[in-house]
Amino acid sequence: MLDWEDLRHLLALSQLGTLSGAARALGVEHATVSRRVAHLEREIGAKLVDRRGRRILLTAEGVRVAAIAERMSGDAMTIARGGIGADQSHVGEVRISAPPAYAGAVLAPPLVRLRARHPGIRVTLIGETRYASLGRREADIAVRLNRPESGDLTVSKIGEVGFHAYAATGYAETVDEHDWTFIGYDEGMASSPQEERLAEIAAGRPVAIRASTLEFQVAAVKAGGGVALLPDFIAEGQGLARLDLDGADITRDLWLVVHSDIKDVPLVRAVMDALRER
Repeated sequence: MLDWEDLRHLLALSQLGTLSGAARALGVEHATVSRRVAHLEREIGAKLVDRRGRRILLTAEGVRVAAIAERMSGDAMTIARGGIGADQSHVGEVRISAPPAYAGAVLAPPLVRLRARHPGIRVTLIGETRYASLGRREADIAVRLNRPESGDLTVSKIGEVGFHAYAATGYAETVDEHDWTFIGYDEGMASSPQEERLAEIAAGRPVAIRASTLEFQVAAVKAGGGVALLPDFIAEGQGLARLDLDGADITRDLWLVVHSDIKDVPLVRAVMDALRER
């Protein structure tokens, strides 16, 4: 009988295309992914992947088996969501996916208050820049800056996030504007609205420091490293100077997302209400 874990590893490999990507998604070593897929090939008696350097392509049989595994995964998630829906109490675990900086700066107080009202609720906060799949139940609820356009999801706007240009106190007065340097995200966020706006503001001046985290960007700004376009929720209270630059301000909508199958479950609804209260 085939091992579902072998199928799950093949599915992750088919979706992400590399052993390292599949390993990160599954929380295992890349050698484990390779071993699981090799075991599945032996069990089926067919070659499933074509290994060409770092990139791995599925054979025709591999594509067929991965499609079956994806359907099985979807069916399993439907059963899991049904299990949540069957429980009408405020007891259980809810997983929340949210941008890490926003989660750290904003979400702790409302979730602590939620626990005071409903001590039977356990919350797991997944702070990550990638978007966890609600369909595969990597999370039950998501807070996102981009509105999802596909999937059986219920989406509601819960607020806005303002971005402004910030620098260390005295930076704009002591450094000529033509000599300003800038601080931004690394290439992983190059297509984000705030990073595109930062490039417009810099107008050819160097983005000298890049970081994948907002926390490091704030630290670099505080140290006098330059100007950054930061969300107000993380910049306010840091002793930074907000700069009045033409075209620097930007506002992004904040969305609360849940799979439609579980949106009315009392356990999930209580957590969603807490996030709206923030």
